[in-house]
Amino acid sequence: MPRRFRPSGQNSFWGDCVYEMAVPKDHFLRQLRSLVDWEELSKDLVEVYKGQAEEGGVPHHPSVPFRMLVLSYLYKLSERQTEEYVNDSLAAKYFLGLAVNERAMDHSSLTVFKRRILKKKGQQGFQELFQLVVRLAREKGIKFGHIQVVDATHSLADVDVKKDDKRQEEGEKARDQDAAWGSKGRKRTKTTDGETVKVNKSFYGYKTHMSLNAESEIVTTIVATAGNKTDGQQFPELEKRDEAVGVEADIYSGDKGYDDGENHELLSSRGKHFSYGESSIGIMPE
Repeated sequence: MPRRFRPSGQNSFWGDCVYEMAVPKDHFLRQLRSLVDWEELSKDLVEVYKGQAEEGGVPHHPSVPFRMLVLSYLYKLSERQTEEYVNDSLAAKYFLGLAVNERAMDHSSLTVFKRRILKKKGQQGFQELFQLVVRLAREKGIKFGHIQVVDATHSLADVDVKKDDKRQEEGEKARDQDAAWGSKGRKRTKTTDGETVKVNKSFYGYKTHMSLNAESEIVTTIVATAGNKTDGQQFPELEKRDEAVGVEADIYSGDKGYDDGENHELLSSRGKHFSYGESSIGIMPE
């Protein structure tokens, strides 16, 4: 691997003494940084850099943007939110190996890095990288609680639906053939007669189904689907992947979308049970 990378700024004038005082030794990100060899884990990602990091400006070691994506995965943040979180959090800066006064990588550069990984490894390979991090954390003794919270969030496809419908009427293929129409909740609206009714909120795109550990507030598993897939049907895969990364939860909690007989039976057969309640996924880390 080339050695043409920016040096870590953590040992600067604003160095380790600030982190020693400000970041508790039992903080999840402090433990995660010490327990995983991030440079070794991410060394092959240098291939996504232009000229394998030998061209253009001097880049960060790939472990830095990779760790930013890990934060995005663990705390369910967009790339823009991840940049803001790192700039506002000493624990996150410590995790990345940045100096206290050092700025995070720009979110647009992080998005490019992410897209290149997806192009190289695909969705499954990309997800396996993050699940490896969760599994390593569990194997190294980082504590996860016994309650998992499941939920789903939707994202819109990058498609002008009206124009896309017109193209398809003319015999062309859909611009995004993996996206689909789905519904996420209900909203109140008024009819032409002035009556207030509830209707489904429709969207065209995708769903991200997640399992989060209630104690650590860490997302342990993600399953991405088209927008027309129901939440409850993805639960068996979420629970299966949780087990694969070493999550030992015996209680799962979620909204009524997951509260069906088949999911109850699945958990019962594994010595677990479902607790109906509102989901708490989306909590911003402290």
